[in-house]
Amino acid sequence: MTYYAEPIARLLEELERLPGVGPKSAQRIAYHLLKGDDETAGRLADSIVEVKRRIHFCARCFNFASDDLCEYCGDPQRDESIICVVEEPRDVVAIERTGEFRGYYHVLQGSISPMDGIGPEQLRVTELVRRLEDGSVAELVIATNPNVEGETTALYLARLIKPLGVRVTRIASGLPVGGDLEYADEVTLGRALEARREM
Repeated sequence: MTYYAEPIARLLEELERLPGVGPKSAQRIAYHLLKGDDETAGRLADSIVEVKRRIHFCARCFNFASDDLCEYCGDPQRDESIICVVEEPRDVVAIERTGEFRGYYHVLQGSISPMDGIGPEQLRVTELVRRLEDGSVAELVIATNPNVEGETTALYLARLIKPLGVRVTRIASGLPVGGDLEYADEVTLGRALEARREM
């Protein structure tokens, strides 16, 4: 038995397919849209259609782009000798927010996860190796997530890339700023010790 009119039930069903949106959140969003004016709902619908129509993957790094190349690959001021490898386009945004990285990116479109049937063949690894062939890249920074899949991917890439004569580095992981040592788990604390640097 459904408690909603068919169009509302369909909207709720579609909203619940979104990551992080459960039944209660879907209900709040649906009610917000229903209470708003037609113009607001129209703008939301138009923006969804436009982003699906205009955004695709960058031909070089596989980040999101509206042109052939994304804004980073199209920037000649960036350092071409260094590439940062990330799992997803949202990771590029996270690194850019730091203001610390001025090289180029390569988005793998995921991480190695044998449990999910994802191996290197399903990722953009071949394209990464191709980008390194001309010898202009001196360092590859691996910025995959500090979880089992991210670590597996990082180790795989390091073994694959090092023989090409490219320096391979891994971003450090450890304690967050403002965190207390007593609340850190052993793995996080161990990583913080391994990644220590001279002051």
